[in-house]
Amino acid sequence: MNASPAFQPGAKKHLGQNFLHDSAVIDRIVQAIAPKAGDALVEIGPGQGALTFPLLRAHGALTAIEFDRDIIAPLSARASEHGTLRLINANVLDVDFTALAAELNAPRIRLVGNLPYNLSSPILFHAVDHLAAIQDMHFMLQKEVVERMAAEPGSKVYGRLSVMLQAVCHVVPLFVVPPHAFRPAPKVDSAIVRLAPRDPASIGIAHPKVFAHVVRAAFGQRRKTLRNALNGVASPEQIIATGLKPEVRAEQVSVAEFIDLANRVGRETA
Repeated sequence: MNASPAFQPGAKKHLGQNFLHDSAVIDRIVQAIAPKAGDALVEIGPGQGALTFPLLRAHGALTAIEFDRDIIAPLSARASEHGTLRLINANVLDVDFTALAAELNAPRIRLVGNLPYNLSSPILFHAVDHLAAIQDMHFMLQKEVVERMAAEPGSKVYGRLSVMLQAVCHVVPLFVVPPHAFRPAPKVDSAIVRLAPRDPASIGIAHPKVFAHVVRAAFGQRRKTLRNALNGVASPEQIIATGLKPEVRAEQVSVAEFIDLANRVGRETA
């Protein structure tokens, strides 16, 4: 949806801003989110309101987190035509999603947004830290980031992001968004992805901090074998006891195998 002539702040490169304007793409995103009565929708980075206003018309109310102070006043003024918008002027990495859900009197919130390319991974990991307070997430990200999120073992793009997200969420790429859907047009394709938190009982991570440490170390130097990459983190005996060969590389290890290895390490070092 195009912004009105009175509301066209320029994109700021240092904030990674690219404003969506293709109405067909916006309609597909709203349909994918499918807001329902009672949902607590929270948008990250509303920008010029291209997704904000259609969501307000579909749902009636929305909370949005926007870092750019220059956008707040015009966005708030324009939103009044479409529904009730509550704006939080903050860096999303400083927003406690768990506390926000409680403030909205919602058991869980639904996150949506066009994430800035330079902050996508930190925002994703921040959301994972509050997963118990999140019903689902629909994000637009750089296409290659979505490919990494959904990658399977053995893929060249399978890595830390793949394992950390797939361990706790169902990661479902939905569709690709071409550069011309944005203003200014980025040099890369984007994609919409849905993340639905897994049932906590089915995740099986007994020691979350150990799991995160093992995965980070394993992918720290991709060319190294597990034996070398995990030196000082997991012993060759622990790797073998998990059913893995110390000579394999991290990109060949499944999410379930990483969980098993981390559980063993956590159990034996507790």
